[in-house]
Amino acid sequence: MSLYVVIGFGPAGAATARLLVERGESVRVITRSGRSPEPGIEHIALDATDSERLSESAQGAAALINCAGPPYHRWVREWPPLSSSLCAAAEATGAVLVMLGNLYGYGPVDGPMTEELPLAATGPKGRVRAAVWEQALKLHEQGRIKAVELRPSDFFGPGVTDGGHLAGRVMPALLHGKPVSAFGDPDAPHSWSYLPDVARALVEVAGAEQAWGRAWHVPTEPALSVREMVDRLAAQAGVGPVAVRRLSPAVLGIASLFSPLLREMKEIRYQFDRPFTADASAYEAAFAVRATPLDEQIKTTVDWWRGRLASTA
Repeated sequence: MSLYVVIGFGPAGAATARLLVERGESVRVITRSGRSPEPGIEHIALDATDSERLSESAQGAAALINCAGPPYHRWVREWPPLSSSLCAAAEATGAVLVMLGNLYGYGPVDGPMTEELPLAATGPKGRVRAAVWEQALKLHEQGRIKAVELRPSDFFGPGVTDGGHLAGRVMPALLHGKPVSAFGDPDAPHSWSYLPDVARALVEVAGAEQAWGRAWHVPTEPALSVREMVDRLAAQAGVGPVAVRRLSPAVLGIASLFSPLLREMKEIRYQFDRPFTADASAYEAAFAVRATPLDEQIKTTVDWWRGRLASTA
């Protein structure tokens, strides 16, 4: 049994922590407010930007897995101190720093994204996410820490709620056969990272020394558009065809006046207006985790949402 410290308990953090418990590991979760006790998981309340306290909580850990992130509209201000604290804790404890990243750092590209692409984003959110990894990688190359980054595309699946593009805005309406709204072109191919696969890959790279010192893409099924995904989800739910409507720029403009999240979406609009696909062949050539078959992803997601909505009715 090894100790794993997981930072954050959103969808990815919770899935990763619970997977580690299933595998018989000792798990400590760090969040700002703490949480109620949960079998196999020790919850600690502390601010992860406090590097001294974070280092104390991570003593003896095999890995420090960061699944936390500031609110979307505060990324530029709050990611740098969080990243610096994580790196300091990794250096102080010797724990492997496993960073849950994303694909923003590449910026707009033509064709499938691979890990060999330069981190060429010019927008503030893309640049700050690139800088977070560049800081960790530099320290790794200096021999001061051990670090690895895992880059999924948009989350999808059980546990993904308000932040997912196939989650809270889509699933409740879809399960009632009602039209759903899409951000951007609903027919553009898009990669979707199934949340349980993200957790499995985080755990795998944490324990694989050959993974450290670089970034990897999460294994995903072939890219499908929002419309194609909605069609499959609706078929599984037995609700028949569900209309997919593109949110108009005018509606988005008005909504962004009241929503910091929507205001920030302008920078990454390209991810939904054009093909946005990730190539995970490098990961698949090196490691065991594979994307869950799409039919299983769809069934599990529909079942999970049905249970969630029934429990809150």
